[in-house]
Amino acid sequence: MDGWRELDLANPTEEHGMLRQMVRDFVAAEVEPQALEHDREEKFNLELFRKLGDLGLLGITVPEEYGGAGMDAVAAAIVNEELSYSDPGLCLAYLAHSMLFANNLARNGSEEQKQRVLPKVCSGEWIGAMAMSEPDIGTDVLGMSTSAVKDGDHWVINGRKMWITNGCIDDERTPCDVVWTYACTGTDERGRTEISTFLVEREHPGFSVGQKIMDKTGMRASNTAELVYDDCRVPASSLVGEPGSSMLHMMRNLELERLTLAAQSLGIARRCLVEMNRYASEREAFGSKIRDFGQIQRYIGDSYAEWRAMQSYIYDTARKIDLDRAGNRLDSDGVKLLASPLAKGIADRAMQVMGGYGYVGEYVVERLWRDAKLLEIGGGTLESHQKNITRDLDKNADALR
Repeated sequence: MDGWRELDLANPTEEHGMLRQMVRDFVAAEVEPQALEHDREEKFNLELFRKLGDLGLLGITVPEEYGGAGMDAVAAAIVNEELSYSDPGLCLAYLAHSMLFANNLARNGSEEQKQRVLPKVCSGEWIGAMAMSEPDIGTDVLGMSTSAVKDGDHWVINGRKMWITNGCIDDERTPCDVVWTYACTGTDERGRTEISTFLVEREHPGFSVGQKIMDKTGMRASNTAELVYDDCRVPASSLVGEPGSSMLHMMRNLELERLTLAAQSLGIARRCLVEMNRYASEREAFGSKIRDFGQIQRYIGDSYAEWRAMQSYIYDTARKIDLDRAGNRLDSDGVKLLASPLAKGIADRAMQVMGGYGYVGEYVVERLWRDAKLLEIGGGTLESHQKNITRDLDKNADALR
């Protein structure tokens, strides 16, 4: 698998460069050979996923004392970019596990919760997920209806969560091992919805998979499911932090989530650029390589410039993110707003350059084109990023200086 020369921008330290090379080698040897098959079959490769734990990647940002690698946001972006170069579906499962669950718990959990759960998650023994979205709400977090009521030394959770990546881990609708679950626990003194966080584990009574969601446009190699909480009883120790503290949890983790989703777009864009460049050098028409034609040059030239702009913005933002506190929502929204439509556009151009070959699964870009669409929706829609950026600029006009 050919790649483009990486600049220091994307590998700011020797350790980052070594990480990138390790993941790139693993992708070439292990991920690429299975990507098309698992997309076609809509099948999550659990065995391959657990190999990411053997490499120390499943807890890439988790402190070493809990079994993680103790690395930074740049490292998280590198892993997501390199995995998405080959298999964005597998990478989405990785992101849900490592960013949405493991990093969340590492930053917000109690010492007991971190000591008990994180080593299993970092090794791959347990598969984690995060459950926020519901059938009737998208980005309207305060509109969620899933509730949790205190009952002695337990909490009882009722509700349904939808579109949960890693919600189930096989065709038998087996739930994942542990889910970072958001639920309403009442209202505060101002009458505002109080949202709390719970660690719900597979064996907790009343927790199940409602349906495994099939026939998705893209990201078909990651499992998506509806989760059902039917009088689900969890011990009081499953509560993360204090009741009503979920908004703080969300804000601490949101920047890393959106950064790594943007890094997935970067990986998709780079692969599509590699494939269209290769094809344009091999394909001939009317006695010339098609890269000699002006329209093809426009597709390749525009795509290269956009890819480089994405790379610069993403890794500049990654270096500024502090994993322990929120502080750069403006650019974490910005990188995803920029990268996701650009990746889809570059994939579209690659299909156009490759003609009929680009339109079939065997030649990769068709699959990446489908996968890219989700990144305009998941982890915050384009419209939500536009709204957030506009609001943040109203509060902080100095950001434009």
